[in-house]
Amino acid sequence: MFMSEISFYNTLGRRIEKFKPLEKDSVKIYSCGPTVYNYVHLGNIRAYVFVDLLKRYLRYRGYKVEHVMNITDVDDKTIRDSQKSGKTLKEFTDFYLQAFIDDLQVMNILLPDVMPKATDHMSEIVDLVEKLTKNGYTYRSGDSVYYKISQFKNYGELAQLDKQILKSNASGRLNDKDEYEKEQVNDFVLWKAWQPEDGEVYWQTRIGKGRPGWHIECSAMSMKNLGESFDIHCGGVDLIFPHHTNEIAQSEAATGKKFVNYWLHNAHLTVDGQKMAKSLGNFYTLKDLKEKGYDPLLLRFILLKTHYRQTLNFSFSDFDEAKSIVEKFINLLTILDTIKDGGNNDGGVKKELKKIIGSCDEKFIAAMDDDLNVSLALAAVYEFINEVNKIINQMTVGDAELAKDFIDKLDSVLGFVNSFYSKHVFLLSQKINNPQLHEILIKREEARAQKDYAAADELRKEALDLGFIIEDTSDGYRIKIK
Repeated sequence: MFMSEISFYNTLGRRIEKFKPLEKDSVKIYSCGPTVYNYVHLGNIRAYVFVDLLKRYLRYRGYKVEHVMNITDVDDKTIRDSQKSGKTLKEFTDFYLQAFIDDLQVMNILLPDVMPKATDHMSEIVDLVEKLTKNGYTYRSGDSVYYKISQFKNYGELAQLDKQILKSNASGRLNDKDEYEKEQVNDFVLWKAWQPEDGEVYWQTRIGKGRPGWHIECSAMSMKNLGESFDIHCGGVDLIFPHHTNEIAQSEAATGKKFVNYWLHNAHLTVDGQKMAKSLGNFYTLKDLKEKGYDPLLLRFILLKTHYRQTLNFSFSDFDEAKSIVEKFINLLTILDTIKDGGNNDGGVKKELKKIIGSCDEKFIAAMDDDLNVSLALAAVYEFINEVNKIINQMTVGDAELAKDFIDKLDSVLGFVNSFYSKHVFLLSQKINNPQLHEILIKREEARAQKDYAAADELRKEALDLGFIIEDTSDGYRIKIK
């Protein structure tokens, strides 16, 4: 069978490249996780769905995947808001960390293999700062330690920063914030000296009393868990500069090795053309979706169906389309589950089904191998559904099992089909004992036996008013939830 090679758009170089992991059958991925000072919004969730799709697909293609996602639980925002809440930093951040994990589970996002917290890695952070100092990449200002970007010859390569801007702006310009504005090129802080506004949040270490800057945390945690060099680093496009740019500078200056081979970045989720962000106040959370009556898992499909490098404008109207697609899968699985053997066929249907499955699998892989071209991959899946529906009335139980097994395989990547179908089956089982429905079904079967199809149609409408759809087939009727 034809098998393409996986290719990704590598931000480092701005081009599509064939994917070759450092180890033949194993892939190591690091993705930037949340700063746990508030609930994550839908724009954040787009990044986590993207990484989940990437990880699931690599496993679909036979790779063993090791995924690490950091948790930033100490920075200006966590300190500021924990103080406002009257809670300790740990109490405050643990609450939002659990809320984040809950959101991942609602979205059926596979949890990372390791989810390291910055506050648990002070020893590794201090060691890394000391190594950078030994290698000549740091200086002190007051009791804080800064990275001198003019010492790192490839600084800004990931973000394609202009070398003249670097030359004019990089010398001696300090910034005590954990973050700085896009296009503002500064030497950045590695270790922040304690200040009175930090309160009781500090660590007494060999390099002084204080806490780490934001960028050094990821370098320390990624290299501890994945090694000094690994395969893929993910994050939103807003992290290319300065965060990922600074990660490269720190890590490679410390080890002398290439830090990451492939940098994959997802585009923004926008609202009315603006990036969805807490700072702009134009964001929604999963809780907001629930309160508006939307199933949050539908968001998974909405985020999946648009290529990760394409900006996606969020609209509540997208939920109607998502629901209709989900219903196609539910309808197919419902029929497959009610198929009964009507005797052996000549094997022609099974042969045709295998051909349909093989074609879909080949097209799905070819599309996803091309930088996760999910639009073409979904087109192949929709074609599979349509082709199976054409032969479904001739299928045996064995054929149905074959089709369902392939849907399971596809859903190991898509991650929403079985969740919705399980929910559908549960709701149907809860409602199916409705005594009014039972009475309608008995009367309707009597009407059909007497060929009183007008009465049967009226009874079908009564069932619909109760929330049930009755479908007549050669094997009898099927019940679905409206």
